[in-house]
Amino acid sequence: MDFQAGILQDGSPMESLEKQLICPICLEMFSKPVVILPCQHNLCRKCANDVFQAANPYWQSRGSLISGGRFRCPSCRHEVLLDRHGVYGLQRNLLVENIIDIYKQECSSRPLKKGEHPMCKEHEDERINIYCVTCEVPTCSMCKVFGAHKDCEVAPLQTVFQGQKTELNNCISMLVAGNDRIQTIISQLEDSCQSTEENSEAAKRELCARFDALAALLDEKKAELLQRISQEQADKTAFIQSLICQYKEQLEKSSRLVETAIQAAEETGGAAFLMNAKQLIKTIVEASKGGRLDKIEQGYESMDAFSVSLDHLTEAVHALDFDPAEEDEEYFDGEEEEVEE
Repeated sequence: MDFQAGILQDGSPMESLEKQLICPICLEMFSKPVVILPCQHNLCRKCANDVFQAANPYWQSRGSLISGGRFRCPSCRHEVLLDRHGVYGLQRNLLVENIIDIYKQECSSRPLKKGEHPMCKEHEDERINIYCVTCEVPTCSMCKVFGAHKDCEVAPLQTVFQGQKTELNNCISMLVAGNDRIQTIISQLEDSCQSTEENSEAAKRELCARFDALAALLDEKKAELLQRISQEQADKTAFIQSLICQYKEQLEKSSRLVETAIQAAEETGGAAFLMNAKQLIKTIVEASKGGRLDKIEQGYESMDAFSVSLDHLTEAVHALDFDPAEEDEEYFDGEEEEVEE
């Protein structure tokens, strides 16, 4: 087979392949089994047997006493000599058979070309030319006469073809009209989707701005209250520190007086002791009676006066929600009335 040359000459590789798979006798695609002649040309076994029978009319079967026969290749006129097995002694071309299988699988997966007439699967040599009304499938005449549709009602293929083609055209028109409506709805939905996104972004920006303003106000108020607490803390700690200094001074004076009293008590001489003892005792008594310092009241260090209850604000924050449209309209109407008044 001049396979590559055929592919190069024709535009479509599948068409070129189909030409290479045509039997020169029946002018149809090779039917299995395919036999290969000594001259390397291929024939259907049935066609080869027909040519052999025509050239050897007295050869009956493989069990015949005739030793063999001969015939000429229809492609190159080369003389083919056969033994007593006839064409059954020729070698099968499995490569061509596999190529035919692949080609038929490829053709079955592709839609029929315009003008290409399908053949019956049950009767490969018969074209599909009638329509079975009972089974609602196209079929061939042989199926109606001898096959599965022999008891069915049939109709001319062209009549059913025209009716269903008209019905299909009407369906196509309905689909096209429906597609136009659907496309219009899709465009409207896309516009609504875009508007929704834009409005959502605007609402988010407005909400963020209001919460940012509220957060700024809370920060300002917090700073103010913190300043008041800090001022109270400074005042109280300054007063306490002044008391600490006063008590330290009193403690220092008392410590020195104790040292003086201890030294006087250690004096053994009566005259020397009595010279200073009276005045020292008087000084100690006066020191113990006078010089009383201020004290802080109980709970002076407490800062409970600066506690703030935020429960009502917390409840208000939890209750925050978007205002209904009607309430917004009433709210704006009330503002307009106030402005007019």
